[in-house]
Amino acid sequence: MLGLVLTAGGARGAYQAGVLKRIGEIPSLAGAASPFPIVTGASAGAINGTAIAGRARDFREATRELARLWAGLRVENVFRTDAFSLSAGALRFVRDMALGPILGSTLTQALLDAAPLREFLGRALPLDGIAGSIRDGHLYAVAILATSYHSGRSFTFVQGRPGHPVWAKSRRVVLPVDLTVDHVCASAAIPLVFPPVPIPSAAGDVYFGDGALRLVTPFSPAIRLGASHVFGIGIRSRRAADSLWQEELGVGGEGPQHGEGIPMPPMAQICGVFLNALFLDHLDADLDHLRRMNELIESVGGEARPALRPATPGATAEPMRVVSPLVVSPSEDLALVAQRFAHRMPRLVRLMLDGLGTPDAQSADLTSYLLFDSYYTRTLVDIGYRDAGERIDEIEAFLRDGTAASRAAGASVSRIANEDREERVAG
Repeated sequence: MLGLVLTAGGARGAYQAGVLKRIGEIPSLAGAASPFPIVTGASAGAINGTAIAGRARDFREATRELARLWAGLRVENVFRTDAFSLSAGALRFVRDMALGPILGSTLTQALLDAAPLREFLGRALPLDGIAGSIRDGHLYAVAILATSYHSGRSFTFVQGRPGHPVWAKSRRVVLPVDLTVDHVCASAAIPLVFPPVPIPSAAGDVYFGDGALRLVTPFSPAIRLGASHVFGIGIRSRRAADSLWQEELGVGGEGPQHGEGIPMPPMAQICGVFLNALFLDHLDADLDHLRRMNELIESVGGEARPALRPATPGATAEPMRVVSPLVVSPSEDLALVAQRFAHRMPRLVRLMLDGLGTPDAQSADLTSYLLFDSYYTRTLVDIGYRDAGERIDEIEAFLRDGTAASRAAGASVSRIANEDREERVAG
């Protein structure tokens, strides 16, 4: 099966919408269901993933709606920007720093109040359509990830067909659920920036934050759900990342002259790197790991198809198989794009961010995550659309191969099931 893997990234999630919109315009997908029976996402990827899954019966319309959602976004749709809310948050922080040790309690959970986001997503996301997409056979499973602030475990909330895989690892656990807006908001709760989101459980409310916190292997949920082909959409320009480390090494003729050094980073730049560590660095690393695993499996006689027979019930080992990946990432540095629109941030929020210092332009990632403004997000949608268009033949071939593999696997599974039934009857 084909798996769609959508990473975290705050406002940068608009880039994913642009890529998906261009894919939806592939002629063979006109009026057709989503080519991705498996959808996984974290943070902004959870928003985009559930938007696609809920309208899986018409992929082109789903991608258009998603692009329209991002293109019309305003900061006020995501967090409160009025003076009272921002001042109250600042005062709570000062109170906790000064009196928290004395009073034995604190009030601060985050810098910003994300209450508007829940209302906005409740209106915008077609979560009720996920069950229908599964029932009609257009969707196998959709999984979104969040991190428990109690245990530190990564929770994968899955809504899928009966009998979908369920697994538990030392720091990861899967819960079959009917997805709600609370699950999506929990996955998108950027730590320190947005407050934790409570999810009801048998033990009472459990508080969750951004799904990217422990998602070091973004492809893993889709693969465990049965994907033989995984299509990932990144939000970091590899070219921009390479230029930064070359500057540090003093190669390429860019950046400070010899002996000048690189300026000490302000707090805003440190926060940006912190968010990069959560959102950007894992997809490329996991892609390298997946390719290496494919080479290992092929070296010992593996084949580029999913294992057909399930693992023995109760067995700890999982069948290993070759998984074909394809990743589309930005051709431009989205931090630099954000700098062009930084003046669009509400004035009070801009003043708060300016208090953290002014980072160098290429390292100004904090703004690129929080600039939920239509001028910026429309630009990212356009960049994603263009990047996908430049690789559309490659993407179309990948989708075609993945669909053919799914059909072949389905036929083989049916044959094996029939053979098992015949053996039981004969026995």
